[in-house]
Amino acid sequence: MTDPLLEPFTLKGLTLKNRVMSTSHAISYDIAGIPEDRYQRYHEEKAKGGLALTMFGGSANIARDSPSVFGQLYIGDDSIIPVFQQFADRIHRHDCALMCQITHLGRRGSSTVGEWLPVPAPSRVRETLHRSIPREMDTDDVDRIVAAYGAAARRCRLGGLDGIEIVASAHLIGQFLSPVANRRDDAFGGSLENRARFGMLVLDAIRKEVGTEFIVGMRLSMHEGGEAGLERDECLRIAQLFQASGMIDFFNVMYGRMDTQIALTEQNMPGMGIAKAPFLEPVAWFRNEVNLPVFHAARVTDVATARGAVAEGAVDLIGMTRGHIADPHIINKIVSGHEDRIRPCIGANLCISPSRACVHNAAIGREASLPHVIKATTEPARKVVIIGAGPAGLEAARVCGSRRHDVVLIEAGETVGGQVLGALVPHWRADLGNITNWLHREVGHLGVDVRLSTTADAAMVIAESPSVVIIATGGRPDRGSVPGSHLCTTAADAITGPIDPADQVIVYDGTGDHQAAACAQHLAEHQASVHFVSQDKMFGQNMGDAEQMGFRKRLYSADVSVTLDHRLIDVVEQNGALRATFVNCLTGHESKRTADRVVVEHGTTPTDELFHTLQPLSRNNGVTDIDALIEGRPQHPIPTEPEEFDLYRVGDAVASRNIHAAILDSLRLCVTL
Repeated sequence: MTDPLLEPFTLKGLTLKNRVMSTSHAISYDIAGIPEDRYQRYHEEKAKGGLALTMFGGSANIARDSPSVFGQLYIGDDSIIPVFQQFADRIHRHDCALMCQITHLGRRGSSTVGEWLPVPAPSRVRETLHRSIPREMDTDDVDRIVAAYGAAARRCRLGGLDGIEIVASAHLIGQFLSPVANRRDDAFGGSLENRARFGMLVLDAIRKEVGTEFIVGMRLSMHEGGEAGLERDECLRIAQLFQASGMIDFFNVMYGRMDTQIALTEQNMPGMGIAKAPFLEPVAWFRNEVNLPVFHAARVTDVATARGAVAEGAVDLIGMTRGHIADPHIINKIVSGHEDRIRPCIGANLCISPSRACVHNAAIGREASLPHVIKATTEPARKVVIIGAGPAGLEAARVCGSRRHDVVLIEAGETVGGQVLGALVPHWRADLGNITNWLHREVGHLGVDVRLSTTADAAMVIAESPSVVIIATGGRPDRGSVPGSHLCTTAADAITGPIDPADQVIVYDGTGDHQAAACAQHLAEHQASVHFVSQDKMFGQNMGDAEQMGFRKRLYSADVSVTLDHRLIDVVEQNGALRATFVNCLTGHESKRTADRVVVEHGTTPTDELFHTLQPLSRNNGVTDIDALIEGRPQHPIPTEPEEFDLYRVGDAVASRNIHAAILDSLRLCVTL
């Protein structure tokens, strides 16, 4: 029986080799709005991995008054054509199609970036998320922007692309469609037909530039909801109106709105804590009501869900966009019978944070220097001993095992995972466990000798006769150094320990990352009364917007009170309780607060005793050549004497950081061993 995902699909005159696509997104790997080498390599890796169609652009801007506000491309002049030609050649050589999403942001733009132009919109209605107050477009604006759409489409065709997608939701066309943003009483406002007029003019201009054979699709919301938003029946009427024009070839449907951070986070790019594929049921309804092919992507992170969506007729093509950031070789692994080895997307949404990285695929975006498929070494195999089976140690074992070295992984605990195990306690963060679960399975496939419940010492390591020793022992929670810190509980201990529902608890966040927030939420959900204090100017300052929004919503729901801009300066015992003193970081004013427990989060201090014991015994004195690490060169020549070994440390055994940093440490160190 043929796998539904692997069945070909014909879109107009284009035959796609399977039913899996990557939808457009602003990955921000461009240089000044141009998709140069890094941007192209990122998409090419997915093409190498067997994908049928990759869309790019993530809202490529067509005009100067649609500036880049979230890392978009600019395609408003002909200089983009040769870049597109190079890009298309690169993708097509892997039998993969390439399309660009084009747009004008309208009120979603900003008047304080780019050329500092006022942002045009159907009406003078401010968008909450991007904040500029727009000016109402006149007919000259309409004519100019409609022409810009046509010219941009022409550039895409001349650039050798297979098609384009226009955004008809939340961006300018969608703003004309929606009563949320369109308050006009002229030919572009009021009735549905009037509100669709601008989009029709855009499509007509595009068709005049590209002809009838070039593929043109539409990104359309099937339900806006909320205050004054389009409901599903009106969205369907809009779709049928555009369909009847004969000027579009597919719908790429989304659910909800994009004009607030919470809508963007929960409806457009739902992550961890939100059910997988939450909108497939309304997508299936929509597809049943239209006659054009329907595409969709929203937290479709696993192959089983994607396969079901195609097999059950919910979609014609299924988008696994973030899934292909976690593993660009999904299709190749299905075809080769290794579906169980696909690296899972866990919905951490680091890929939509300013980092634009995958939490556990450190090669993404670094294709020029780091491989997604690890090749075996052509040199003699080395004996590699790795201490610690958290993310850093497991990744080191995976990469060294893939290089066909003789690898021993020693872990003091009863199971792998390291600090990730504590992060799983809040139920909605359970998917984090799939990082270390996948790595554990991979080292099993590779035949790595994993020894659990084993505390390594120097004698044990030396007895293995290693040529490389990697210390990945992580870090211990840090209470900080303020007077009275010994009276405090670390966030790591508080989240895994007993909770007295009668407790009054202060949770102090000294990092701006997720640990303190997760602890505060967990304690509050177990009925403790929690007050959250941070020295930062905003909650979760080190988090990406999506992760921060999720935590903020949960803390509000758990009735956690929050104080910002305050630094903890001491803790003392007082009448059987703890009194914490804080100083306002801006005014210097001191205040005191009493609680049963004071929980602090200051990151970790390296667990590096074994490293320092082995350091004088090692050939390299434990030194990592940073230049070689960054440039992808081997650290040192292979030791020639049997008793010689090189010593390295990775992850939190070096310094308190995050999962991505730990995995990156190990990948770029070990890929050249």
